[in-house]
Amino acid sequence: MHNLRSVAIALIGLALFAAAAVVTVSLTLLAGAVLTMALAARMLSLRAKPVPVRAKPQAQPMRVWNDGRGTIIDL
Repeated sequence: MHNLRSVAIALIGLALFAAAAVVTVSLTLLAGAVLTMALAARMLSLRAKPVPVRAKPQAQPMRVWNDGRGTIIDL
């Protein structure tokens, strides 16, 4: 009888360990899925709204000269 009780307790412990492992894996997969969806939504929302680029025409040409001590670049 004592041996049968030990086997039953061992099986119950093994079942609890397996249940905890299944819950841990399922919660990990759920968290990964939520984070993946959030990342995908963020990527898609950033592509939908591009930042406008404002280009200014260059009023003066760039001037480059050498004064004998070095090259001067006037922007």
